Amino acid sequence: MVELKSESERAAMREAGRVVAAMLAAATGAAAVGVPLRELDEVGREVLRAAGAKPTFLDYHPRFAPTPYPAVLCTSVNDAALHGIPTGYRLRDGDVLSVDAGAELDGWTGDAAVTVIVGTPRAEDLRLLEAGRQALAAGIAAARSGGHIGDISAAIGQIARAAGYGLHTDYGGHGIGRRMHEDPSVPNEGRAGRGLRLRPGVVLAIEPWFMAGGRDEYRVDPDGWTLRSADGSRAVHMEHTVAIEESGPEILTLP
Repeated sequence: MVELKSESERAAMREAGRVVAAMLAAATGAAAVGVPLRELDEVGREVLRAAGAKPTFLDYHPRFAPTPYPAVLCTSVNDAALHGIPTGYRLRDGDVLSVDAGAELDGWTGDAAVTVIVGTPRAEDLRLLEAGRQALAAGIAAARSGGHIGDISAAIGQIARAAGYGLHTDYGGHGIGRRMHEDPSVPNEGRAGRGLRLRPGVVLAIEPWFMAGGRDEYRVDPDGWTLRSADGSRAVHMEHTVAIEESGPEILTLP
């Protein structure tokens, strides 16, 4: 069941979204060669404490995972596409780092992700990141009242396929509100004009993720959380929480 959020509820979600944006800005700002991933997670925790917000990732335990998630950020490096657990791994020059953050404030949640390059970028990684940004922008642009979920999915998938990147629809966007994951599902590939009709009050987390090698398969680490490209190629993950408004889509996870 898709819950429509009132104007005041969307305003409350905007405040949660600002906390998420601050977490991402602080964590990526601290990401440098030699910095351990656990330190980035501590940076995220400090932003939550300062804002009086709660982490949505910490202790989250979906059915697919063998254990609850142990951190407030997901930090996925290079071939890790999603759900990377912050460890003692120290960032290296040229690493592709995806950071995913969630926060709950006054009962409402926000969810967003960004991918950056640590130190010296490779040309092929810059192209991958640009495709991720374009796909997120295209997905958001398609999130309009009167349209359909499939419009978002088709816009994202078209960019991945045109660039020759792999993608998988096991994990993708989702509804969001009082809980981090709500109906509806927003796959990263689909057919325009299909699926739920969008109207004001629908709030979605739109999150394209691509694998540079062109294969759609992924594998899961022994930790039960980290998803990696099956061919070892690098990955990108971008995400914003977006509200459907009469005037068009509004991004709720901006600073």
